[in-house]
Amino acid sequence: MSVEQELIGKWRELPLDKQQQVLEFVEFLHVKTVDPQLFTSASKSLLGERLREIRAQIIASGEPLLTQEGIEKEIASRRGGLQETET
Repeated sequence: MSVEQELIGKWRELPLDKQQQVLEFVEFLHVKTVDPQLFTSASKSLLGERLREIRAQIIASGEPLLTQEGIEKEIASRRGGLQETET
């Protein structure tokens, strides 16, 4: 089985939202690899537009947006767990 066949097989088993995430990641890698010059101020505005689209999708789904505290907890958990500060 080729790498392409293996990737497609695993991708097809994912839920639709995860398939979309994989596609977005592959698009990111493609742009970054094929034309790194696209990461200029123009592409940053495209990134901003994409982030606004994602935010609108989250709001439309009814999922609440994270607060600043929620964002900090999410970042901490992805960096190896929540770190309690001593007071």
